[in-house]
Amino acid sequence: MATRVEGLTGATIEHAPAVCHDCVFWQSRRTRPTSKARWIEKTEEDWGAWGALYHDDDGRLLGSIQYGPAELFPRAAELPAGPPSEDAVLVTCVYLVSAASPWVEQSLFLAAIGEARDKGAKALETFAFRYPEGESTYERFLVHRTVFPRDFLADFGFRTVRTEGRVELARLEFGGLVQVEEGKRSKVLQLVQEAFAPAPVPQRP
Repeated sequence: MATRVEGLTGATIEHAPAVCHDCVFWQSRRTRPTSKARWIEKTEEDWGAWGALYHDDDGRLLGSIQYGPAELFPRAAELPAGPPSEDAVLVTCVYLVSAASPWVEQSLFLAAIGEARDKGAKALETFAFRYPEGESTYERFLVHRTVFPRDFLADFGFRTVRTEGRVELARLEFGGLVQVEEGKRSKVLQLVQEAFAPAPVPQRP
């Protein structure tokens, strides 16, 4: 199935899941609400698209992801295991439209990695949760959309920065990836996919 990724902006948010349209959980502190419209305007002026939408070839939405410089999301400083690092791009939430396509979450993270790398960030960070063994896929990926399974992140190479209870701040350093020409996002995404591809299984003679 062919897919396409487009940036999440004020112009495209109408195509995002409805719950994302007015949500300002990450953009505000507990005691200080903020205007989503003003936040979007300033963010796009300083940074650009603040996430991605993932569609299939027929234009149907498969999922969305929100990310940007950690400073754009003041709520992150108040969470267990926070605050995130100043040199990192922070993934704050992912929304999957259907549990039937679990690979969409991996694809959304690859898009975030490529975009953050393309813009010169040192690392990608997000909040992780250590689920009990045997927890359902529904609980792991469809209930807690703002924290991600620790083992899922480990498959990408994320390492733990700090822990508080079952919550962790996880970080993926970009230092090991090869530099590519600035602005060539497709090359960045290809590079990341190759970097995280599983090693071939040795064949017996």
